Amino acid sequence: MMLRDMNYRRENRGSRSSLFDGLDGLEEGRLRASSSYSHDITERDNDEVLENGSAGQSFISEERFLELTFILRTSSEVTGDIHEEVENHNRLLDEVGNKMDSARGILSGTINRFNVGL
Repeated sequence: MMLRDMNYRRENRGSRSSLFDGLDGLEEGRLRASSSYSHDITERDNDEVLENGSAGQSFISEERFLELTFILRTSSEVTGDIHEEVENHNRLLDEVGNKMDSARGILSGTINRFNVGL
């Protein structure tokens, strides 16, 4: 059973890492894009400002807005998945605790019967 759990963890870890492709990781509660991705966005934003003049700084492009929306949705989905995983683990821990209490009661009864028999 332990080996099966370890394999599940490895497989699950692999699928979770695919969620973060193109992202360096979490930093101070927000997602941080990879450096090459950030560099491309910065270059594009700079080009837009040069083409549009100073007026280009006062609004966010629709494409950039969609990118930020995607990052926000992805982080929300990951947060929801983490919340669900925590609830499942808490449920599992409660079940284990209940089974331990049950086993304690059975062993206690067995010890009492054994002591009476002596």
